[in-house]
Amino acid sequence: MSDGRSQVRAMLTRSAAFASIAAALFLLVLKIWAAITTDSTAMLGSLADTTLDLVASLATLLGVWIAAQPADDKHRFGHGKAEAITALFQIVLIVISALGIAARAVERLLVGNEVQAAEQGIGVSIAAIVVTIALLAWQRHVIRRTGSLAITTDSVHYQSDLFLNLAVIVGLVLETYVGLAGADAVFGFGIAAWLAYGAWGASDEVLDQLMDHEWPEEKKQRFLQLLATFPDISGVHDLRTRTSGDKDFVQFHIWVDPQMTVREAHRVMDGIEHRLEADFPGVEILIHTDPDGLVDEKGEAGRDVLPPIRVGLEQDVKL
Repeated sequence: MSDGRSQVRAMLTRSAAFASIAAALFLLVLKIWAAITTDSTAMLGSLADTTLDLVASLATLLGVWIAAQPADDKHRFGHGKAEAITALFQIVLIVISALGIAARAVERLLVGNEVQAAEQGIGVSIAAIVVTIALLAWQRHVIRRTGSLAITTDSVHYQSDLFLNLAVIVGLVLETYVGLAGADAVFGFGIAAWLAYGAWGASDEVLDQLMDHEWPEEKKQRFLQLLATFPDISGVHDLRTRTSGDKDFVQFHIWVDPQMTVREAHRVMDGIEHRLEADFPGVEILIHTDPDGLVDEKGEAGRDVLPPIRVGLEQDVKL
């Protein structure tokens, strides 16, 4: 990735993190007042979630800042996994929040307590929905431009906040105006379940990056279809892919004519790298050349993975 693109990405991710912090601080003050005024379990759950939102947003800012640092002698592959670590930290916070809210809701159902000043709680929840929608709109823009995992996880959390605040409103209305006792606590428990579900869903991509999971099959096939357009290679094997932060990594062996000189093989690899980098921006490529048919790897690693029908050979591919 060029320095210019890296700088733009860093600026956008930091702006999303700062926006998240500002929104969380504003909502924290409002919800502290509302929780004290209403004595609502659902509002208390919303307050706890907003408190963790603030902590998570601060962690997000730190994560995207570290991830934006260039590779150095101790981190030759860059710092991209800082985003995944930050996202994992956010997930842990979400789970803690869900457990705390669920415990409070169960206690409220067993002991019982009347909600006070529901109007204030409803007003604060409406304000929280407006602020959250504005934040999500900016986060969505940043995610489209950068693909940041940390911002994506933060956005998932704030998306759940929309449902959380709606649940607070419904719970307060049912208990205060409809007279449905325990509705506030039931909706508080529902909020906890929703948060836990969101954490579970967000964990997949985080663990994939931390465990160096292979690219999605569709992306890998697009990569191989592009490789198949190069007439100077007769096969590809031992293909390995992974993603770290905003950067993709791929390495593979190619079979070439054994009569090729080192200079000619180098020219072929330069052409392949140039074309792949144009179609897969930001990818870091490592290519190893083998004479046609030579296989040192065992099992699946030694199998040719190029598509059986070479798509695009009729095109004029300039190496």
